Amino acid sequence: MAESKKGIKTIAENRQARHEYFILESIEAGIELFGTEVKSIRQGGVSLKEAWIAIENGEAWVKQMHIAPYEKGNIFNRNPLRERKLLMHKREILRLFGQVKQGGLTLIPISMYFKGSNVKVQVGLCKGKKLYDKREAAANRDAQRLIQRTIKERNG
Repeated sequence: MAESKKGIKTIAENRQARHEYFILESIEAGIELFGTEVKSIRQGGVSLKEAWIAIENGEAWVKQMHIAPYEKGNIFNRNPLRERKLLMHKREILRLFGQVKQGGLTLIPISMYFKGSNVKVQVGLCKGKKLYDKREAAANRDAQRLIQRTIKERNG
């Protein structure tokens, strides 16, 4: 829960998406939530790990995003895995739909954050990584770590 910019507070990140996919483009979208869901999100009860986005009838929907039921919500709580509508311009949705259908790409929620008092979702247009891409990324990360360690030893 780090504050990176003024007025923006990160709630959850999908780190697995950065490992499994190349993120070609990211778009900010609003999300349609109920009051008890927002209260649960403020307490950190959200998981984007298995979430994905589908476009149906010209509307974008987040599926498999888990928002824990609010403790004091009783009858007002909703199903934790219900589909939630993303709030985007029709033109953006149609453009993304064309890219997903044409290029074998997928839409994945990368992060969720508060922007002022509104909950926003960062949607990523992603292409899946192959096993050798993941190995190459791990090798690059290890090499960078080794370089940083050597620089630190020489300077200190």
